[in-house]
Amino acid sequence: MDYKSVLTRYSTAQRFAKLLQGNTAVNKVPETTVHAPRTANMIEPELLMLAYRSGIFPMADSRDDPEIFWIEPRQRAILPLDGFHLSKSLARTLRRGRFTVTCNVAFSDVMEACAAPRAVREDDDEGGSWISHRIQDSYENLHFLGHAHSIECWQEALDGSGRQLVGGLYGVGFDRVFCGESMFSRVPDSSKVALAWLVAALRRAGAILLDCQFITPHLASLGAVEMPQKRYLTLLKAAQFALESDAEALGLGAGTGAGLGAGLGAGVLSLPEGFAALLADAAEAGLASCPGKLIAQDLTQTS
Repeated sequence: MDYKSVLTRYSTAQRFAKLLQGNTAVNKVPETTVHAPRTANMIEPELLMLAYRSGIFPMADSRDDPEIFWIEPRQRAILPLDGFHLSKSLARTLRRGRFTVTCNVAFSDVMEACAAPRAVREDDDEGGSWISHRIQDSYENLHFLGHAHSIECWQEALDGSGRQLVGGLYGVGFDRVFCGESMFSRVPDSSKVALAWLVAALRRAGAILLDCQFITPHLASLGAVEMPQKRYLTLLKAAQFALESDAEALGLGAGTGAGLGAGLGAGVLSLPEGFAALLADAAEAGLASCPGKLIAQDLTQTS
């Protein structure tokens, strides 16, 4: 995997530690993390959260690679929470309720699906997966601690054997930030629906910043924008520590790749809490059987 043209790659933990030394803008990870189950090769949860709070994340060269690299993109992709591009076809899919959508029901299965090798295209010599077994173990540990979350899309199997996982995404959440890690889709539109639900839940959770790491044509079509890492770090700091007035003063909005969530004034919720608030809003609107109709309505008004 050639990272040279798009990012800075820290190949040793020592260099990463030196980079973070003296970084006063980083919060401490809650002490409860020390009680989590760990394996010998697991990335320490304290180190992982420190990295995310500093705008850095780990990757690997292959599924079986025991080594990790700390990645700091030179250009960062952000999806504005008030600038999601909802196409007419995706709006129809949401309104029809083609998928049953859940949160944190099958985190390990979502990671496993995201880690599955991708097909190698003729114009791209990269295949395999950057989600190594070590990374998967580490993020499943973060999920156990309440720092990593998933959105799942399900459909009933044609043979009547029950519902099947057909799409989803996962990421890391803290303060007013959610860092999307990866998504997968086994049927058309399932990952798009998962992302639409994520945006709707994050808005209700009071989130400010949805980090997508790298820009892709797929993400750009949904409203993602690209910015220099320096600007991203400014937004990241604001999303961690700023009050609403401070966020507005820093220019957080659709034009910069961040959006003030609908629940900002009411405090910060976790993604599962924001997801629950979304379902409650749908029930209050008489749409409990198809929350996608409420999501389509909300995103149409803001896109």
